[in-house]
Amino acid sequence: MAGNNPTTTEYIQHHLQNLTFGLHPERGWSIAHSADEAAEMGFWAIHLDTMGWSIALGVLFLWVFRKAAKAATTGVPTGLQNFVEMMVEFVDNSVKETFHGKSKLIAPLSLTIFCWIFLMNLMDLVPVDVLPMLAQKIGAMFGADPSHVYFKVVPTTDVNATLGMSLSVFALIIFYAIRSKGFSGFIAELTLHPFSTPNKFAQALLIPVNFLLETVTLLARPISLALRLFGNLYAGELIFILIALLGLWQLPLHFPWAVFHILIIVLQAFIFMMLTIVYLSMATEEQH
Repeated sequence: MAGNNPTTTEYIQHHLQNLTFGLHPERGWSIAHSADEAAEMGFWAIHLDTMGWSIALGVLFLWVFRKAAKAATTGVPTGLQNFVEMMVEFVDNSVKETFHGKSKLIAPLSLTIFCWIFLMNLMDLVPVDVLPMLAQKIGAMFGADPSHVYFKVVPTTDVNATLGMSLSVFALIIFYAIRSKGFSGFIAELTLHPFSTPNKFAQALLIPVNFLLETVTLLARPISLALRLFGNLYAGELIFILIALLGLWQLPLHFPWAVFHILIIVLQAFIFMMLTIVYLSMATEEQH
């Protein structure tokens, strides 16, 4: 991938490099030709492959569910309608059992999170060389050096994507906490828990300790959400890449790992959804 006969290291590095667009100190706004150039573009560089696949799969989810909703009938349902109704019922039951507040947003949000993350994870089952090689051929048609064309197809193996989703959940946690308890109640929750005492002087001394512990707990939620999803899918992708390096031996290994990885794909989407519901439910509950 990084040349006509890449070494094992070059092959792995090429597959793990995103298609990056940004402002290079010397080349201006351009697409990075190497990992070093991508690093030199800094924080504001954009991973075009991650953005493209995330948006495309999100649009696919919306289109499928909209199509099912428009074609819904009280008569004999189609297979698509059955599938969508099953997904909606599954997510709705999960929200009812876990979220104890009142909000019309939680169920649609949870459905979107589960289906979107599942679709992004599902891209990990596409053979690792197929789409990157297609991207190289398209790049070559436009005069690009194939060895400089990078293309990752699993958005959830990009920590920027998983952090972006988890930070959005974090913003909702803060919003629901303030809406439910008021700004003063939110601050009180950060400073008067977990340690409290009737003695006002002792309580004042405990405020810095409480604030530190509660802030760490609060910030750990989006970070753990992001890194759990990223770590599991990144490891899965890396194993697929290593299997692809085995030549003919990859055939008996690829299928059983793909079957096992389906469990990981579904499980990680479910865990992200459930933890989002739990965190939002906790944000609306009063601490005693």
